[in-house]
Amino acid sequence: MSKRLSIFPLPGAILFPGLQLPLHIFERRYRDLVGSALAKDRLIGMIQPQKTKDGAPLYSIGCVGRIGDVEALEDGRYNIVLDGEARFRVLREIDSSTSFRQVEAEMIEDPAGQFLSSVERAGFEFEARRFADMQGYSVDWDSVAQLDDETLINGVAQIAPFDPASKQALLEAPDLKQRCELMIQLMQFFALRDDGDEIVTLQ
Repeated sequence: MSKRLSIFPLPGAILFPGLQLPLHIFERRYRDLVGSALAKDRLIGMIQPQKTKDGAPLYSIGCVGRIGDVEALEDGRYNIVLDGEARFRVLREIDSSTSFRQVEAEMIEDPAGQFLSSVERAGFEFEARRFADMQGYSVDWDSVAQLDDETLINGVAQIAPFDPASKQALLEAPDLKQRCELMIQLMQFFALRDDGDEIVTLQ
């Protein structure tokens, strides 16, 4: 069934079901968006625009986030944390009088209980360690080893310093195994790059 969603089109920002995304909201239209969501169902559709210009076409796949933690500042800004609930597919954009954009979307039912084989998991962790070392990241690998497969793959996909198109491809991967394979390919590709012009760091 389709659902009307208020959306936050933000280049380079990806949210996955089961994960969280902290956001600082300062633009008036997105302050309006958060205020409207808080007054209704607390849901916001995170999605990437295909270009950085205002009103740019949207990618077809995004993720619905429910506002969890929220801090309303005195000047009207917000600090919020979105809890990822489900991916969605845009059916059409809705003409609306609101300052923020809205779409008609259908929810995507992802397979439940996805997991990797031991070989796939080991291969991913090996490539992730190599990538982290080359990027100079400090990682608690003992804690990583305790994560379930879905949290690990989606978590790395969400925070990895890849360009927006690559992050979108990860979000659109139909299942965990294909997302894992694509992550390995991207880490190998970016590890070989001599320049970082297209790398977007979300930290």
